[in-house]
Amino acid sequence: MQGQILTIGTELTRGELADTNGAWLAAEMLACGIEVTGLGTVDDDEGRIVEAILRTAGLAEVVVVTGGLGPTTDDLTAACAARAAGVGMWKDAASIEAIRDRFRLVGLEMTPNNEKQAIFPGGAEVLPNPVGTAPGFAMAIGRARFFFLPGVPFEMKRLFLDHVAPWLRSRRTGGMVQKVLRCFGTGESNIGAKLEGVEAAFPGVTIGYRATFPEIEVKVLARAGTPEEAEALCRAATAEARSRLGDLVFADRPARLAEVVGERLRKAGKRLAIAESCTGGLIAHLVTQVPGSSDYFLLGAVTYSNESKERILGVRHETLEAHGAVSAETAAEMATGCLALCDADLAVSVTGIAGPGGGSADKPVGLIFLALADRSGKIVHHQRTLRGDRFRIQMLAAYVALRMVLIACGGEGLR
Repeated sequence: MQGQILTIGTELTRGELADTNGAWLAAEMLACGIEVTGLGTVDDDEGRIVEAILRTAGLAEVVVVTGGLGPTTDDLTAACAARAAGVGMWKDAASIEAIRDRFRLVGLEMTPNNEKQAIFPGGAEVLPNPVGTAPGFAMAIGRARFFFLPGVPFEMKRLFLDHVAPWLRSRRTGGMVQKVLRCFGTGESNIGAKLEGVEAAFPGVTIGYRATFPEIEVKVLARAGTPEEAEALCRAATAEARSRLGDLVFADRPARLAEVVGERLRKAGKRLAIAESCTGGLIAHLVTQVPGSSDYFLLGAVTYSNESKERILGVRHETLEAHGAVSAETAAEMATGCLALCDADLAVSVTGIAGPGGGSADKPVGLIFLALADRSGKIVHHQRTLRGDRFRIQMLAAYVALRMVLIACGGEGLR
């Protein structure tokens, strides 16, 4: 079954808000076995909304529309749906009472204009909204089944999961399954070259790529006669893709690298400390974006100056004089010094030149040194010369550090 998504709102077409609803719906509809063939946005103009509804009605069997179900004058979706279907409007008393109850719940009185949210096109099925004042509705327009949902993201998601997803799954005929591989360490073109021939080897499989700097997402989509056949085909093709990509793959689901690192640390029973210079705390920031990171993250030290490297981490003055702050020797002493500050099992460090200034012929912008130390006294060194602006160099350096930790927690120790 093919589907379309239509998001409504002038705030979207003007760029005032990002259309997060469309992206979320596309992923959820795919999970329900719907091939989304189009995703569009239209402003709060009655004529253009009607035109968009009629156009999408001829392009797919199911269309999900979000936005324009509020109580204000620029909320036009219900009236436009009625106009597109050539039907009148009706007021639902049960919806009015539900809206009034929502206001009572927060100690407010419903204003008269909120009754607009209980007026629906003729023949529409009302989709109650347990988390907001705007009910959704479903109806047929042309050959397509339309679902009209609120634009507020958490309300939209609740109504989709409660009403739309079950309907989609109940009408699923063929099989369509997608699996994801998350990668870091090379570019999109190189990954594409490594996977050349996989689609030919597995008829019915399509491979897509999405760069979400600094990660690359590989999407393996399989179509077959039944869901079971699609699952088996997708599993086999994904296994082949993973074997070709090797260590570039860090996850087989939509997870960020820091999340996977945290899982590995927790599983290995290890705790981490981080010493940063050129990344300015970015590694620690990425780690602590993961809920529950306090289970395995003990300490982060941003030692930007030579003085702080000496006073906080115990980097020897002689090391800095002989090799400089940007050196393998300094990175090693930063890691061991950080380890000495706490009870962590591993400490990773990074020092380098993020630019745009500060580089030289011997030490260009983008040069970074990393070290990872453990309690046995072993230290692993890495050196990279990264390309890009300051943001990209810092982010890439942070990811190289996280990948070092990931490998160390993979059962193979430091390498």
